[in-house]
Amino acid sequence: MRARIVVGAVPGALSWYLRLSGVVSILAWLSADWIERLLDIWVLRWIGYFGWLPSMPWGVLLVLLSSGVRRRKRAAWRITLVLLALFFGLSVLVLIAGAAGAETGLGLGDWAAAGGYGLALVLLVAARGEFGALGGRANLRLALGVFAALLVVSGLLGTTLVRLTDRDPGGGAWTQPVYVVLQTILGAGATGGTVDVAVPGWVDLILGVLGSGLLLVTVWALFRPGRRAAVLTPGEELTARRLLASYGEDDSLGYFALRRDKDLLVAPNGRAALAYRVQGSVSLASGDPLGDPEAWGAAIEAWLEDCRAHSWTPGAVSVGERAAVEYRRHGLNVLELGDEAIVDVAGFNLGGREMRQVRQAVRRVERAGYTVRIRRHAQIPAAEMAAIGERADQWREGETERGFSMALGRLGDPTDGRCVMVEAFDGDGRLRGLLSFVPWGRSGLSLDLMRRDRGAENGLNEFMVAKLVEGAATVGVRRVSLNFAMLRSVFERGSQIGAGPAVRLAYGVLSFMSRFWQLESLYLSNAKYHPEWVPRYVCFAHAGGGLMSLGLAYARAEGFLPSLSRRRLDRAANAAPSPELVAGIREIDAAADRARAPRRRLSEQERVRHAKLDRIRAAGVEPYPSASRAPTWSRASAPGTGRRRRAPAPAAPPRWRAASCGPASTAG
Repeated sequence: MRARIVVGAVPGALSWYLRLSGVVSILAWLSADWIERLLDIWVLRWIGYFGWLPSMPWGVLLVLLSSGVRRRKRAAWRITLVLLALFFGLSVLVLIAGAAGAETGLGLGDWAAAGGYGLALVLLVAARGEFGALGGRANLRLALGVFAALLVVSGLLGTTLVRLTDRDPGGGAWTQPVYVVLQTILGAGATGGTVDVAVPGWVDLILGVLGSGLLLVTVWALFRPGRRAAVLTPGEELTARRLLASYGEDDSLGYFALRRDKDLLVAPNGRAALAYRVQGSVSLASGDPLGDPEAWGAAIEAWLEDCRAHSWTPGAVSVGERAAVEYRRHGLNVLELGDEAIVDVAGFNLGGREMRQVRQAVRRVERAGYTVRIRRHAQIPAAEMAAIGERADQWREGETERGFSMALGRLGDPTDGRCVMVEAFDGDGRLRGLLSFVPWGRSGLSLDLMRRDRGAENGLNEFMVAKLVEGAATVGVRRVSLNFAMLRSVFERGSQIGAGPAVRLAYGVLSFMSRFWQLESLYLSNAKYHPEWVPRYVCFAHAGGGLMSLGLAYARAEGFLPSLSRRRLDRAANAAPSPELVAGIREIDAAADRARAPRRRLSEQERVRHAKLDRIRAAGVEPYPSASRAPTWSRASAPGTGRRRRAPAPAAPPRWRAASCGPASTAG
């Protein structure tokens, strides 16, 4: 057990060692005097035994190598193994030279350096199983291509600069390219005296920067995290919809897993799945896993294993409480992100003093002659839906369609027929605002899109929400999920009397940020309905700057920060479904409706008869063979009687007579 713990700590310890060596190398390249002063301090003399050189390219290489080691890249393990073997070999040569009677005697540090490098080499070999992250041939091809291209560019540029500025006439034509290579690799540690080259200091600086850039881009290409196109395939979408049809009541954000710019990872048992997108070096999951909550753990474990295999940092956003507990059980940290506003249709009422603000807004819009129409997307003709989409795009604030965890990213798709559209018209019949909701199971709705004409009557959004709740029975809805309020508890407690200094400070910071992003306004717009607040969480990894990496990836995914893959993601999100996919989804919805249709409760006598039929079928006998006929009746010709006389039934076939019971007994 202890050996396993030591081996498991090798990647982290080695990453720190390489990082410190790289920093020392860069500092020594910038100022040799500064590093010498540090070495004069007795406590810091251990710095001299790091594998550093006064070179910017070398320092950059070690820093980038430390990142690859931290990500447990197999290529980083190989490069580090070569470097440690080189350091160990040099240390052994120093010991041999000292033992042979060299002028410089051996110190304790020399023995410690050799022993340390030897021990590190042994531990690195023992920990080779810890470095299992897939590098990918694409990364290797990219790194080789970048290195070759930059080597040619930096070589030509550097040689030209040296040739134009060389003041030493003693060197030949071959000395200048050699000096460029030495200066590019070693930096200030190389001098031109040995190759008869004399150039100004600014030329050496440019050559060092070129060498650093060469290594920086090459090592980045080699150690970058694996890429995966975020595309929800038709098979994955059908799987997700089957899970939603069975377990869609559990999460109000479950339908947003059907965005086509997400991936889906299915648990090995097939009973749960997890929707995510690889955003840079972060595998970003959103919402709760789909499917049976008892199988969520298997889906999360498969996702984490996928992250380890590709050196991705795991993170999940907008997670419910039950899923957050499951993520925490699998080793992720959990922080509260905010609260989701959920309105119970049965308990919603515009009466009372606390609802006065909403009630006044609704009455004002009604007096202006506004009306509302509520219908499913499947009831809207295609041409009319296209016109609605155009108006929604016109009313959108900004050119970027934001959303990832709480937005579907499309409108009018034929696979979204169960979505609900709320349209508001003014007195002249013009469309002035709309709300679009996605299904939350079979009896709920979750807000997807909210758009309005800026010139419309004030309070239009409140009017549409109130009318939807009022007419919820027409679409079979019992609960409605509205907007999400980030860090709601800070806004709620910070504005109250008696709030502590920490809460007030956080409230002040968030109020300032609300000038640029809709933070406090979203909380206030939801709070007026007096909803039930349901917390949502973020889950992130312990190491590797998990929370910061998650925050940046989340901001790019939601559209708050620019992303180079935005156009590609938009194309994937708005991809048209195939007719086969549409037909498959309709079959899933029809099967779900049949499964939820109410069934008549059988009486005791009927249950006994059905059980007897099951026993007959289990014995291999058909209870109602096709040759049998129902009993027939004939009216007797006796005068004065209107009674019916049963006609003799035809003889049953021999197979039927051999059964243990006849048709009369089977019918009960």
